[in-house]
Amino acid sequence: MDAKTRVQLSVMMFVQFFIWGAWYVTAPNYLNTIGFTANDIGWTYTIGPLACIISPFFVGMIADRFFAAQKVVAVLHILGGLLVLYATTLMKASPASPYAINLALFAHTLAYFPTIALTNTIAMKNVTSSEKEFPLIRVFGTIGWIAAGLALSWLKWETTISMFYLTAGAAIAMGLFSFTLPDTPPTVSGKVTASQILGLDAFVLFKNKSYLIFMAASMLICIPLAFYYQITSRVVEMANLVTDDLPIGRTMSYGQMSEIFFMLVMPFFFARLGVKWMLAAGMLAWVVRYALFAFGAPAQVRWMIIGGILLHGICYDFFFVTGQIYTDQAAPKEIRAQAQGLLVLFTLGLGMAIGANVAGRIEAQHTPPASVAAAEQVVSKTAEIEKLKTATNLTATERDGQIAALEADKNNARLDSLRAIEWQPLWGKPAIFAAAILLLFILFFKHRRTESSV
Repeated sequence: MDAKTRVQLSVMMFVQFFIWGAWYVTAPNYLNTIGFTANDIGWTYTIGPLACIISPFFVGMIADRFFAAQKVVAVLHILGGLLVLYATTLMKASPASPYAINLALFAHTLAYFPTIALTNTIAMKNVTSSEKEFPLIRVFGTIGWIAAGLALSWLKWETTISMFYLTAGAAIAMGLFSFTLPDTPPTVSGKVTASQILGLDAFVLFKNKSYLIFMAASMLICIPLAFYYQITSRVVEMANLVTDDLPIGRTMSYGQMSEIFFMLVMPFFFARLGVKWMLAAGMLAWVVRYALFAFGAPAQVRWMIIGGILLHGICYDFFFVTGQIYTDQAAPKEIRAQAQGLLVLFTLGLGMAIGANVAGRIEAQHTPPASVAAAEQVVSKTAEIEKLKTATNLTATERDGQIAALEADKNNARLDSLRAIEWQPLWGKPAIFAAAILLLFILFFKHRRTESSV
């Protein structure tokens, strides 16, 4: 692979995940200010997993068979960027409709999620050695996610609609850039079935009791995983409103920095622990993380909050990456690709979809009337600020002074709303659930290091 192609593919991966990271982590920190409730946020985080379930049909039946991959990526990203811009017009409406906004974001994710598989395809088809060169290109995706969080903190866009403008701009730029990527023509021919696309042929793996237990544990552990993605940033926001030294985007990006570190040391631990105890260590990290949040969030204990975020590297790498390796070992060669697809369907699809709804419902249970009342004040102050920005009967000095006063009132109301949430039981429930899954997994999962495909 020549230097030009390496740079192109690295930039592609960087922007691909920059787009996702620019809104996915901090969306609730803005959406709450325009009237989104806990259940509304639950649906915001359900749409991605639903798109994850649907997108393989598009990739497998259309994109892989009829069009050059880079052109499909280009069109989808431009479309996705325009859909985010449309969503921002709905966000600025008064009152904003969470249902309409979530539909627009769902349309965006339907355009976005197929591009994850397609960019992997473009990279794989244009490297000399996928084993040696692809990981070095893929790591730029994680770096792109980190960069998005750092950019949001630096620009102070973590709690404003600007995060969605950044997302839209990055998506449209990615679309235009994709037309310059190496030509990657379709290579799939012949008949393809829905069962092949969803990996249903890989159901034969469930004859292996250990693999069945692994898959059940993988899907169930994604239920508490959803709590992390859709709630943690508000814990960080609450702490930052008190100390002003925990920028949301930057602090949340520590999880991805940790992910890179633990990916590098994974071979050392894998050789010593093996599949079962690597998976168990990943699940144990979930329990510890949510316990840290349960005790750290109510009093905004910084080291507990940051420690819980840093555990993301173990949570993700030790469980999900080990799971991918185990799946590759357990599956016969001819269905390994389908087995990986089945794993994605059960985890990032079904598991995360269920988890997002469960997290929304549990958050609603532990959001008392005092928090709801303060949240309504935040929405009201946000609307007043937006009106003042376009006021023509005030001098610039008068307008800026009134906006600053309203911003202070809004921040105080936001802090009151977040502090009133019953954080300990909210985080305690996923911690207990993850602990139960861990215990059952240790008791019933049996794996010999010499175990090969079924």
